[in-house]
Parts: sequence; structure tokens; C-alpha cells
Amino acid sequence: MSSDPWGRVDETGTVYVRTADGEQVVGSWQAGSPEEALAYFERKYEGLVVEIGLLERRVKTTDLAAKDATAAIDHLRQQVDEHHAVGDLAALGARLDALVATVEARREERKAQKAKQTDESRRAKEALVVEAEELARSEQWRSAGERLRALVDTWKGLPRLDRKSDDELWHRFSHARSAFSKRRKAHFASLDAQREEARKAKEKLVAEAESLSGSTDWGATAARYRDLMTEWKAAGRAQREAEDDLWNRFRGAQDVFFAARGGVFAERDAEQGENLKLKEELAAEAETLVPVTDLKAARAAFRSVNERWEAIGHVPRDARGKVEGRLHAVERALKEAEETEWRRTNPEARARAEGLTGQLQAAVDKLRTQIDTARASGNNSRADKLSRELEGRQALLDQALKGLEEFGG
Repeated sequence: MSSDPWGRVDETGTVYVRTADGEQVVGSWQAGSPEEALAYFERKYEGLVVEIGLLERRVKTTDLAAKDATAAIDHLRQQVDEHHAVGDLAALGARLDALVATVEARREERKAQKAKQTDESRRAKEALVVEAEELARSEQWRSAGERLRALVDTWKGLPRLDRKSDDELWHRFSHARSAFSKRRKAHFASLDAQREEARKAKEKLVAEAESLSGSTDWGATAARYRDLMTEWKAAGRAQREAEDDLWNRFRGAQDVFFAARGGVFAERDAEQGENLKLKEELAAEAETLVPVTDLKAARAAFRSVNERWEAIGHVPRDARGKVEGRLHAVERALKEAEETEWRRTNPEARARAEGLTGQLQAAVDKLRTQIDTARASGNNSRADKLSRELEGRQALLDQALKGLEEFGG
């Protein structure tokens, strides 16, 4: 009979392994010596040790699925429990128990991670749905359309939820996209109709513009061209090709008219340039009348200037305001001199000014007497109040006296 610390072989060739529950039969050996029998079953034990070691490394270092890891553990445990090896089977069982705990912990960790990912995916998809529903109401057709397409790509990159939740969110998401597409389609259909109406309206404007291009009624025709331009802008845009063609015709008709008018006006401008020089000389002559010292003589001189001014024809439009402004400034100075003279010699206005000044002077004198009385009686509060009132009346009096001076008294 042969034995070692973990097993033995009896005289019949039966091999035993020692366990905490006593000896367990491993198998029978008839082909050789007892030592060879123990060596054979010890090698089987070493094979189990290697297999368990490999499984431990796979569990720790790879993404081995919990289901596959459990199946491998069960397969090895069956071999350990069947006692077909000689060695510390309890140690192997303990290592397998530890592996079960590790796999279960990994399973729970992955379950929690999956739940977290699902929650994050749910929140992300809900955010995509909310944004899509907001975009569905947008009228920024290009940018909103591009953003919705980007949202679809983002959606495809997110993990799926449970079927019910995923389908509900996708339904909302898809409905928002459809609503936007429907509104955009309706908008552009309406836009096409508007552009067709614009094309028809502009064709009529072009026809009229071309019919006016040979007119020599410069003022009325230029005014009508301005009206046509206003109507052109109000008509809106036609389709691009039609718009460009119509505009070229419309603009070309105007160019023909305004080129002809320009030739006529060039001759007129030369004449108006000479008129401008004459009016500038008259303006300088009128400006010598200011400041006004002799109103009667100034009036006569200005009438002479004005009569000669009216006899001169038009000046260039861009210079008209400046040269006429010089003459108007002299005219205003004469009117101001006339008004000053009238006020100075108007007896009714003088009487009113004197009456107002007398009333204000009396009020000021009365207030001063009241202030002195209040001070004498020790009523400083009333005196201060009256003093403030006196300041206002005195200011009015000073103003009235200044106005009275204009009457020379």
C-alpha cells in the first residue's frame, strides 16, 4: 500500500483522497504501481489548479461575461466535487467560492453601471426630445433643420432604453421632426406662390418702365420711375433667375431715360452754374446790411437785392440751400429789427410792461416790509419763508425791468 499527505492506494488498487469529510474514493488503478497511481491523480489535481488559475486571471483582467464565468466555475466545481484528483480539494473549492463572489460583485457592478448608463441615456434622450420640440416651432429653417439632423445622429449614438420608454421618446422625437418638416414645406410652398405673384407684378412694372424709357417729360417721368421703384421693392422677390432677368430689364429702361435726361441737364447745369455766381454776389451784397443800423434804408436795399435775385434763374440743386440760406439769414435779421422797432414804439405794449413792473415793485416792497416786521417780532420762521418768496418776485421784477428797457425807458 502507498500513501502521501492527501491520498493513498490500498492493496486492491483503489485510490483515496483525504478531505475534511473523510476519505473519498478517487478511482481504481490496476496498470502499475501505487506510486504511479498517486502521481497520475496528483497530475489531475495540478491540471485543476492550472485551470482555476487561468479562470481567475480571465475574470480579473478581461470582460468575461458573468454567465460564461459562472458556467466555467460550475464545470470546475463539478470536477472538484467528483473527487477525481488527489490534492487539497478544499483549497480549490475555496478558490472557486472566492471566484463566485468576485463574479457576483462584477455582475452587480456592471448592473449598477448599466443602470447608470440607462439613466444617463434616458436623460440625454429626453433632452434631445425637448430640444427637438422647441426646434419644431422655429422659423430658422436652415439652422433648425441642420440641428435636427445632428440630433438624429446623436440619438443613434445613445444606448437603447427599455422598449416602451425608448418607443415613447422616439415617437415624440419623430413627431417633432415631422412637424418641423411639414411647417417648412408649407412655408416654402407659400414662398414659391409669393415669388410667382412677385414675378407677375414685376413683369408689369418692367413693361411700364420700358414704355417710359423714351419720354422727354423729365419731371413727371422721373417721379413715375421713383414710384415704380417703390412698387418694385414692395412686390417682393421672384425666383432668382427671373428676378435677375427682370431687374436687368427694369434697370436698363431707367438707364436709357436717365442718360437722355442727363444730357439735357448737363446743358442746364452750365447755365445754373453761372446763375449761382450771380446769386452768391447778391448774397454778399445783402450781408453788408447786417447789423441793421438804418432800418428804412436797409429795407430798400434788400428789396433791390431781392428783385434782382428773382430775375436770376435756377441754381444747381446741391448749392441752392446754402446760397438761399445766406439771403434768408439777412431777411430774418431785418424782421428782427422791425419787431424790435415795433415793440419799442408800441404804446399799448409799453403801458402793459409799465403796469406789470409797477405791480411787481409794489409786491417786492410789501414783502420787504413784512419781513422786517417778522424779524422785529422774532418770527424768524415766517421771515425766512417770506424771504424765499421775495427772491422769486425780485427775479420776476428784474426780468420785467429788462423788458421795459427795450421801450427806451
